[in-house]
Amino acid sequence: MIPATTFKGKRVALFGLGGSGLATAQALLAGGADVIAWDDNPDSVTRAASVGISTGDLRQIDWSQVSSFVLSPGVPLTHPKPHWTVALARASGVEIIGDVEIFVRERRAHAPSCPFIAITGTNGKSTTTALIAHILSSSGRDTQLGGNIGRAVLTLDPPKDGRYFVVECSSYQIDLAPTLNPTAGILLNLTPDHLDRHGTMQHYAEVKERLVAGAGTAIVGIDDSYCELIGDRIERGGHKVIRISKRQPLADGLYAEGSTIMLAEQGKTSMLAELGGIQTLKGSHNAQNAAAAIGACLAVGVSVAEIRAGLESFPGLNHRMQPVGRRRQVLFVNDSKATNADAAAPALSSYERIYWIAGGLPKEGGIASLAPLFPRIVKAYLIGEAASAFAAQLGDRVAFEISDRLDRAVAHAAQDADEDTEGSVVMLSPACASFDQYKNFEVRGEAFVAHVAELDGVTMLIDVPTGGR
Repeated sequence: MIPATTFKGKRVALFGLGGSGLATAQALLAGGADVIAWDDNPDSVTRAASVGISTGDLRQIDWSQVSSFVLSPGVPLTHPKPHWTVALARASGVEIIGDVEIFVRERRAHAPSCPFIAITGTNGKSTTTALIAHILSSSGRDTQLGGNIGRAVLTLDPPKDGRYFVVECSSYQIDLAPTLNPTAGILLNLTPDHLDRHGTMQHYAEVKERLVAGAGTAIVGIDDSYCELIGDRIERGGHKVIRISKRQPLADGLYAEGSTIMLAEQGKTSMLAELGGIQTLKGSHNAQNAAAAIGACLAVGVSVAEIRAGLESFPGLNHRMQPVGRRRQVLFVNDSKATNADAAAPALSSYERIYWIAGGLPKEGGIASLAPLFPRIVKAYLIGEAASAFAAQLGDRVAFEISDRLDRAVAHAAQDADEDTEGSVVMLSPACASFDQYKNFEVRGEAFVAHVAELDGVTMLIDVPTGGR
């Protein structure tokens, strides 16, 4: 835990007592703050009170005595309309912050020079974050990974010299971190997302920009117009910018030539890394992720040799294009995190002959947007509520069966792929939410891994989760 010592002796109101909210309240208490917390869910309030957190309806407190208001990232700050607690805080002129801002203040107070890498973007955040943390930790550095991935940021070990922090930041968290100042900040890309919470694409982009605008080194993907303009604007403001691209050569920056990451600087070009043989970094989207990770690691003093070693040993992000097993010429890939068609596209574009397991609780539009990738699919095995709708969208363009259940889909896909004379992939990339059959995409992915492990003759590439079905 990181005790929030910068709030010692201060009255702090907090709303939102889920996992990160509860951790934040405990960090504030450990740092000596006077905390009053609340939640719209009575069960959350009861749980907080049971672990010694003072609770009370924030409508009834004296806001003139409150120095800071800590809001859970999941609670609306601006759109569709501010939460009622936000209105109360603003009426009294109380600052509104989140857990990432508390972390930033603790780092600034106790170890301002300890390396801090923050990552955001619409797509690829989690893979990039995990990749950076792996490169750092595999090189022997004391590395803390958290934020919007894994552990809440205030549950990490406290900042100290020589400790590296790698923190994934959602737009909600950035919106609540006004003094965010990473050593290296990454903005991967921007496409319309979370507009129900940000109102417009422009506001969404402005929020994301704050992460790199406050960074010592800003690493910006320039393959979309929003990020390209952000990179130019930050550079004009006097900040160091490393541009990255997965689509085009750059005169200055990091870019992908196929599976090769190139560095261009001061009129010279050199090869930094080759991703072609790394199964966990297949695809152009992962070339962008790798380029961003390389830029960030270089910015905090990691050598090229250490970076290459970390890339080659990267185990991948669980449930995201994760190779989990092999039987003869067939590779089994867990992409359960692909909960809509756009998220499934990178995995489908990364392999040539795919026995595709898809379906679950469907999203709007189904799999229509994946039609250009249908030629890569040898056969589809459809499960869950979406099975009939997906069958209609596939029509006569792709062979399919309605397997209904995941265990049956794995067994049938494995048998068909095993009879294929060419190397092929059995891939779970559902393009659907999991909630019709599983608690979440993690449980669905663990079930896939368990079913693969039960097949005769399979060599598992990862540990099999216990109880994953």
